[in-house]
Formats: sequence, C-alpha cells, structure tokens
Amino acid sequence: MKIKIGILGYGNLARGVEQAIKKNNDTELVSVFTRRPPDQINASVAAYSINDLEKFKDKIDVMILCSGSATDLPEQTPHVASMFNLVDSYDNHSKIPVHFKNVDAAAKAASKTALISCGWDPGLFSLNRLLFNCVLPDGEDFTFWGKGVSQGHSDALRRIEGVAQAVQYTVPIDSALQSARSENPKNLTTREKHERICYVVIKEGYDKQSIETQIKTMPGYFADYNTTVNFISAEDFNKNHTTMPHGGFVIRNGKTSENSRQNLEFSLKLQSNPEFTASVLVAYARAVCRLSKENNFGAKTVFDIPYSYLTNKPYEELIATLL
Repeated sequence: MKIKIGILGYGNLARGVEQAIKKNNDTELVSVFTRRPPDQINASVAAYSINDLEKFKDKIDVMILCSGSATDLPEQTPHVASMFNLVDSYDNHSKIPVHFKNVDAAAKAASKTALISCGWDPGLFSLNRLLFNCVLPDGEDFTFWGKGVSQGHSDALRRIEGVAQAVQYTVPIDSALQSARSENPKNLTTREKHERICYVVIKEGYDKQSIETQIKTMPGYFADYNTTVNFISAEDFNKNHTTMPHGGFVIRNGKTSENSRQNLEFSLKLQSNPEFTASVLVAYARAVCRLSKENNFGAKTVFDIPYSYLTNKPYEELIATLL
C-alpha cells in the first residue's frame, strides 16, 4: 500500500517533492495545499486552500511542508503537527531547539510524528557531523556551504518589503577550506569561513540603502557574515540567476594518537538544490510513516531515524547488497 503524501506550499521545493515522489514507487501524491488561489497552481494533482487542511486528516499519511523557514515554518509546523504526521526543512540552525520544542508539544498532544529540519543541512550534514565526532573524538569540525544558492536565505531576502526578486549565493573562502584540510587547522570564525553574495531586484519607489541595511543586519542570516548586496535589473536576474546549484563539505580534522592525524570529509555537489532537498524529504517521509505506525509520536530529527527506515528495500537485501 502506497504512502499517501500531501504538500503544503508550491514553490521550487514543492515541485522537487512532486518529482521525487515519482521516483519512489511506494509513495503517492494526494494533494497540494496553498495560500494562493488553488486554480493558479499547475500541479499534477488537485490543489486546495490551506484552509482546507483539516478536511484531509484521514486521507494523508505524511504532509511535507515546503514553506520558508524565516517566517512560515515556525507557525505552520506546530499547527500542521496537530493534524498530520509531517516532515519540514526548517534550516535556521540557531533556532532549531525552540522549533523542536514547539513542534514536539503539538505533535505529542495529537499523537502525530513530526520530523523537523530535514534536508542536507540540517539533515545529511548533521548526520555526518555526529558520525565523525563519534569516530574521531579528538578533533575539530568544519562545515562549508557552496558555492551555491541558499533557498532559505534567498527566501529571507524576498520577505523584505520592496524586494521583487532576490537570490543569495553562499561562497566558501578558499583559504579557510584549505586550512580545514591541513595538518594544522585554524580555529575559524563564521565570518572567516564564508561570504554571502546577494543579487536583488527592488520594486519602484523603494530605497536601496534601506534594503541593503536590512539585509546586512538580519540576525541568523546575514549579520555574522561579510555580505555583498548587488542591485540588478529584472532582465539581468532572469538571464543569470534563476538556476539553483549548491553543495558543500563537512570536515572533521583530528588525531587518533600523537603522531596520527585523520581527516574525514563528506561532500555534495548539486545541480538543483531544491530537487535534491526534496529527495531527502521524501525518503524521510517513509521513515515518519513507519514511526507513526509504531506509535512513536512527537518531534523527531534525523538523529532519531535508523537508516533502514528510509528505504523500501527488504532488510535482507540491505545486508546482502549494501553492507
């Protein structure tokens, strides 16, 4: 029996989820929910107003939330967890503990399972940071993102009043990356590891300086980085800034003895950030469905999910082919 999935929101990530579901023969997309007029949504299934969510409580096994982390998910995820099992991709790292607590209370009260902060970072990178720390306790962690488009940071830009279009590229600083891989890695600050480059199209009548100040001082997103804001035309934006590549590195550099240094590294190079993130969300939706059937309710993170819960392959096949 197929896992029945709903999608909340219909942007780049949601369209990626729609594609990922087609790649998994044990999943089925039931419906899409949106704040926009449903007749404006060109999805492969029927679209409904977000106000109709409650009508589908018994028709969907897992809801995948595809809204932005800046303002939407902190409110949407606890609300949806009161009705559905769910997966979200909340990516504001500093506020994840608060988000977890809020979602946990709502999910437990409703006997639902809610996986938060899923994707590749947080998500797959989080798993590798944990694994590398366990294997190499005497060492230091380094995480680098990019060069690529950050969906969450780009969404945060677009939420600023007066911004018509915007994209943000996260760029690792080469000297910092080389240091992390060296025999004598430096203790790098946030600002020393990355820079953020923004390309922004503003609406007529808005002040560029005011918008630039709002961007550069935005806590949790840009305030701790060297940020460059480029104001460009809509024509330039549409010609040069509509693809969504990304990637990054998780590095653990440390010692197993005084004379033996070890360097562990996990990396991703993605042509489409939203499509890859969506593929991760769909795999974890399968795990959420299994946990729910086991009455394992409340908020979860990727740390709580056995890898074997992500696949539809028999356990015996995993042992025979992948172990």
